[in-house]
Amino acid sequence: MPATDKQIIGRLGEELAADFLIKEGYTIVERNKHLGKNEIDIIAEDKDFFVFVEVKTRTCLYPESGEFGIPSRAVDISKRKNTVKASRDYLYSHYTEKQPRIDVIEVYLLEQKDQMLTPKPIKINHIRNAFDARGRKLH
Repeated sequence: MPATDKQIIGRLGEELAADFLIKEGYTIVERNKHLGKNEIDIIAEDKDFFVFVEVKTRTCLYPESGEFGIPSRAVDISKRKNTVKASRDYLYSHYTEKQPRIDVIEVYLLEQKDQMLTPKPIKINHIRNAFDARGRKLH
């Protein structure tokens, strides 16, 4: 089945987020890890933390407009709880001494007026420790 535009944009956002993390000194452990019915977009680590990352990507024609909203707001309580559950499930079978953390990365893409062109990244916002083990927002 061919990917939808939304899936293509989502994959592009995840690719850009992974590249961003690598440039920031993280090691990518896994991507698109399915745990039951839940999925973790990126699992990464640095010297101190084992990080579960939810990536949200939005496109816009005018970066200042905010026409499609703030990506992290799409991580609602249900998504936060599912991410916490998936993170716990992963940690049960993958021991680490590092402190676990859940982050959100917002990827903003500039939509091209020519639909044949790939949207260009204009901003990446890394929200560290975005929510706690109960799914409560910390930021």
